[in-house]
Amino acid sequence: MRSVIAWALCAVLLVALIVVLLACARGEAGNASPHPVHAGGTAAEGAPGDHATVHHAFTNPEQWAKIFDDPTRDEWQKPAQVVQALGIKPGMTVADLGAGTGYFTAALSRAAGPKGVVLGIDPEPEMVQYLGRRAHREGLSNVVPVLALYEDPFLPPGRVDRVLIVDTYHHIDERQQYFHRLGANLAPGGSVAIVDFHKRPLPVGPPPEAKLEREVVVAEMQKAGFRLKDEPTFLPYQYFLIFEPTERSTP
Repeated sequence: MRSVIAWALCAVLLVALIVVLLACARGEAGNASPHPVHAGGTAAEGAPGDHATVHHAFTNPEQWAKIFDDPTRDEWQKPAQVVQALGIKPGMTVADLGAGTGYFTAALSRAAGPKGVVLGIDPEPEMVQYLGRRAHREGLSNVVPVLALYEDPFLPPGRVDRVLIVDTYHHIDERQQYFHRLGANLAPGGSVAIVDFHKRPLPVGPPPEAKLEREVVVAEMQKAGFRLKDEPTFLPYQYFLIFEPTERSTP
């Protein structure tokens, strides 16, 4: 656990300046932040394909927390059931990819236990800072905030047992390359869970044009070197897809 934490903290220090400069240069952010709504987002050039369907800056985390952490979200997001379905065992290393304000972080922290590690990964510097303060405030000592690049989540190679990606997949550019690299960095027996909104009008979530159909996600993940392992169906507005690598590959 200490080696994973040390690695993650080093990664934060090394990429912090790069990511801040990149965010300023691009003028957009959030290809890895969970968000039930997309107020003011702009359609991404190059979509469809495996590019992001929308680009959105997720600054001002205190404001976004009112949406992401709204208690009524639990009714349809069912965080405890989602985490249980991941099959997390005490001592595992889990990545919350697109952690945002940390909606899933506490549940993941409890599942991983004191000997496990939860990497709260996001490319938004303000979100990462917010997540760190939240983990400190709530006593989540096994949570390590990680500032990522848009094209690289900085998983410790061969260490991550579970990756959870909620309402984030459609924000990632060049997804096949991204997940091919990600798969190569999973621990043996590792898996990737993708939760995202069905592509139809819903009372929550982004507009249909910002969504990806379930079949698109499955096809892209297969091309990236994964196979669909399980598909829980208890979420009312989202598909829940659990993938495992078809074979060990190199980044």
